[in-house]
Amino acid sequence: MLKACVLGASGYTGAELVRLLASHAKFSIAELCVSQHSEDANKCVSQVHPYLNGQVKGQLQALTNSKLAHLSQHMDAIFLATPHEASHDWMPILTTGNAKVFDLSGAFRLKDTQVFSQYYGFEHRHLSQLHSAQYGLAEWYGEQIQQAKIIAVPGCYPTASLTALKPLMENQLLDPSMRPVINAVSGVSGAGRKASLTSSFCEVSLQAYGVLGHRHQPEIAAYLGTDVIFTPHLGNFKRGILATITVKVHAGVTPQQVDSAFQQAYAEHPMIRLLPHFPKLDDVVKTPFCDLHWKLDAQSGYLVIGSAIDNLLKGAASQAIQCANLTFGYNSALGLIAGTES
Repeated sequence: MLKACVLGASGYTGAELVRLLASHAKFSIAELCVSQHSEDANKCVSQVHPYLNGQVKGQLQALTNSKLAHLSQHMDAIFLATPHEASHDWMPILTTGNAKVFDLSGAFRLKDTQVFSQYYGFEHRHLSQLHSAQYGLAEWYGEQIQQAKIIAVPGCYPTASLTALKPLMENQLLDPSMRPVINAVSGVSGAGRKASLTSSFCEVSLQAYGVLGHRHQPEIAAYLGTDVIFTPHLGNFKRGILATITVKVHAGVTPQQVDSAFQQAYAEHPMIRLLPHFPKLDDVVKTPFCDLHWKLDAQSGYLVIGSAIDNLLKGAASQAIQCANLTFGYNSALGLIAGTES
């Protein structure tokens, strides 16, 4: 069994990682950690997340520099469900050993350091780790993920958006004169577990935020290969992301060409489900799937794609497990889809 640890195990995404690793055939949970000053330090993880009671036993250990160094030497896989600043600061220590590191923050996704500082608010100081990190969009970068030591697991909105758009871009179907327009709505769990009026269930209505300035916009653009207009929305529900994306395709592109692009891209990837109707959140919440559907107005050339994921799973924890499976030579769906063999 491979020894795994989760840093930031008290958060929503961290708890989902713990749940998935606890039932995985190839990983054993060796350490569960939180920041040194966390109020959850020294609590049992099932005390913080009661739904794990009976599934996971383990205490949340407080992190110190010596603990980080120990983990780098003694773990096979380290999962970071931590703030961007923490992942950035800890990465040089965590990569001194042989452990593979799966970072669910945004600290190592953007290669352009000027863009990074503009959107994340601090300067990136660990360029060696940044340049060697591999973006972890599992269905698209499987071979590169297998070779990497640091995997930057994509953001939730970028996962929904890129999964919908990359088949069109790779097949050169998009008209470059119009930027893809992405409107996406997320449940409040995407804001994390920390209490805040802006994400309080009683305060949230359906509203746009981060308009023309959200940090996921440059991430989507960087890995799509073209600028986009991205408008996220916060909805008063717990989890899930629904993205509705409008693009223009080249003149003469047919529905059959669009269908073929998606079929070729995802025929061998069981966690991408191509539907005969537009997706809805109820069908993906608490699952590792991304559901897609599209419709083309051939006369005007406008194409609308619907993409739905669980923001805590396909948008975070289960995609990290996919990346870990690939890194260690297993089927990417192992531990995520019942009946999958290694």
